[in-house]
Amino acid sequence: MKITDIRLGMISVPLRVPFKTALRSVKSVEDVIVEIYTDTGAVGYGEAPPTGVITGDTTGSIIGAIRDHIVPTLIGKDVDEFEDLMKALNSCIVKNTSAKAAVDMALWDLYGQLYKIPVYKLMGGARKSITTDITISVNDPEEMARDAVNAIERGYDCLKVKVGKESEKDIERLWAIRQAVPKETLIRIDANQGWTPKEAVRILNGMQEKGLDIEFVEQPVKAHDFEGMKYVTERSYVPVLADESVFSPEDAVKIMQMGAADLVNIKLMKCGGLYNALKIVSAAEIYGVECMIGCMLEAKISVNAAVHLACAKKIITKIDLDGPVLCSEDPILGGSVFEEKIITVSDEPGLGIQGIEPGCIRYL
Repeated sequence: MKITDIRLGMISVPLRVPFKTALRSVKSVEDVIVEIYTDTGAVGYGEAPPTGVITGDTTGSIIGAIRDHIVPTLIGKDVDEFEDLMKALNSCIVKNTSAKAAVDMALWDLYGQLYKIPVYKLMGGARKSITTDITISVNDPEEMARDAVNAIERGYDCLKVKVGKESEKDIERLWAIRQAVPKETLIRIDANQGWTPKEAVRILNGMQEKGLDIEFVEQPVKAHDFEGMKYVTERSYVPVLADESVFSPEDAVKIMQMGAADLVNIKLMKCGGLYNALKIVSAAEIYGVECMIGCMLEAKISVNAAVHLACAKKIITKIDLDGPVLCSEDPILGGSVFEEKIITVSDEPGLGIQGIEPGCIRYL
């Protein structure tokens, strides 16, 4: 199975409601699609969102990295030479992790199709389904409480609440939500680098003292501040999850060795795809650090790839793959089935993506 062509396109999928964090506000998913064609007729699908404020990757940089560096590296190569393909992909250009992730998942898709096995079984096959949380965007406390109640009515029992925008108001936001939802509802919070280390300890301990019962906090401090995150981890009543701090397996290992966080978040767009994500998983298994699998705000192709990883490995115990259910429509054919909080992986070969609804992709 030789690679004969790589095509790029764009999809635009509106969200149900605007997605607001401490770093950005988004009304629709605007992602780059990768289609890798082969001489057997098999097609592999990948996807990358431009999240410049987090990864530094824009639409233009993703397209440029793939066209100018990745395509010339891969055309004519054999999918069966998988390890060589992955090494070539990761060495042909530095950084540009979102572009690499989109191509990486398309190659895994083809590799699974070549051997007629779903990717999650190639990687371990631990389970067939997973349960995701759903994100509550940063807004006024009353609106966030309404959004939380709506999520509970849709069947969710775990909420990921965005905070960190106005530190003094964050406790009000969490209090309003906690009062509005059933007591057994899990609430995890994402500060998106919004606090200083000392501020984070004060706020988090204040939340627990008020009985807000926070499961864990995601990235309370700046991404580069490993020492600051360690400071919070050692002093906070709330467990700490490293997110934006983890851009590579090396980052993950350093955090685990330092004890800078209690948990590590794996995002394909930050680490460069499934190949590198598996290295983080292996390190986590060695150090005994549980992982969460997350997404940036992506449509189903790339989230589907993350589902395969989550269903493959038991060390991934926390699931934050709500991107497709935040969208108001789904133009992607095949792949995992998203039924609100329950996600069931496909047993079709590869990643199971069958294509994109006609008229929903604009080829570049």
